[in-house]
Amino acid sequence: MSFLHRHRWLTPYLLLAPGIAFLSLFFLVPLGYLAHQSLETQNPIDFSNAFNWAWHNYSDAITGYDRQLIRSFEYAGIATALALAVSYPLVYWIAFRGGRWKNLFLLLIVAPFFVTYLIRTLAWQNILADQGPVVGFLRDDLHLLGANGRLLDTSTAVVAGITYNFLPFMALPLYVSLEQIDPRMIEAAKDLYSSSAKTFLRVTLPLSAPGMVAGTLLTFIPAAGDFVNAQLLGTQNQYMIGNVIQSKFLALTDYPAAGALSFVLMAIILGLVLVYARIVGTEKLSG
Repeated sequence: MSFLHRHRWLTPYLLLAPGIAFLSLFFLVPLGYLAHQSLETQNPIDFSNAFNWAWHNYSDAITGYDRQLIRSFEYAGIATALALAVSYPLVYWIAFRGGRWKNLFLLLIVAPFFVTYLIRTLAWQNILADQGPVVGFLRDDLHLLGANGRLLDTSTAVVAGITYNFLPFMALPLYVSLEQIDPRMIEAAKDLYSSSAKTFLRVTLPLSAPGMVAGTLLTFIPAAGDFVNAQLLGTQNQYMIGNVIQSKFLALTDYPAAGALSFVLMAIILGLVLVYARIVGTEKLSG
């Protein structure tokens, strides 16, 4: 009798072992090192760091960069709402009206991912440039912008870039939920003299809720920590907390402050996710 046959209870743990080892080595260990750095104090003369349980780094991070923290979640929230508003009707049409072209339409949604994140954001610099087609259309044709009006280097440009870059994260989970809806349920609602609007609100929308929950989480979480869009499409007035962390790590080499800011950001995101899960219900997350 083999060892595994005699110790069947070990099988799940053996299957989990590679994943646990990978997460421990490449996630928990770096996270622990970052936590250690966040409690160090930097010498202003030689920029050396000494560990002395500097908990004040966390309070300093919150009080010193509260505007960037608030701005990060504000931009991420607006971008998530816009991505949902754009994605839902798009994938709804693909799921129920796409026919044999569904795969092609989905490919068009994912196609921007074939280009690097940086290149996609740089493309938006050209799209929103002062002499670009968008500004010209809004200024000369619709008269929504003044003679010196611009979009680049504004909050609008940053939110637009975040929305565009993370749109597939919203669209794909939504499509999966809509695709799994049994068309017979919609037909049954119409057979019971329900209007198209009521059928959507009482059948389609609730059944697609797991996709909306997954999409909003997959969009909001990385958007809150983004710094590329604010760096390339905005100014210092639009900087998010990710820009501050990036500057602390790479430009100022202030590792204790950067580590504390990183943990503050992770803690706030985790808290918001827990509250969100409590509100929508855990069954929506596991659906």
